[in-house]
Amino acid sequence: MISYRDIVSNDIMLSDEFPLRVIDGVVFEVDCPPDVDGHDSPDSVVHRYGLEPITFDKRGYLRHLKHYMAAVRNFLAESGTDRDEVAVFEKYVPEYARKIAADFTIYDFYTGMSQKADGLVGLKAYREDGSTPYFTFWRHGLKEQKV
Repeated sequence: MISYRDIVSNDIMLSDEFPLRVIDGVVFEVDCPPDVDGHDSPDSVVHRYGLEPITFDKRGYLRHLKHYMAAVRNFLAESGTDRDEVAVFEKYVPEYARKIAADFTIYDFYTGMSQKADGLVGLKAYREDGSTPYFTFWRHGLKEQKV
């Protein structure tokens, strides 16, 4: 199994235990099936990783995102990330951030278990059916850890 830890808070935010898809090269979308421990809950990812709700207005979230992405840029530079991967980050993060800003009201926001406000914030929304939850996480802000 692969766990994904936030580069700032070091919180585990998700794992490949849940269906993951890479969207636009910069985010993971994670479907939230009923709780893996057998509980009938739409918040299986929240329960499994101890994610905590946090409130943002649009301006506050975009300010947070600007600071968080600066930390991600530093991490990519320090970790020697491939230039092609950095180019994907530089090109598509602003585009995806605009999508989030345009649809801001559909999201609920979650921090990791440590509740570090400067860490990765997961975005929870619902599919078009209105009842299937999914999370969006910034891919470059996560480091893989084999468990």
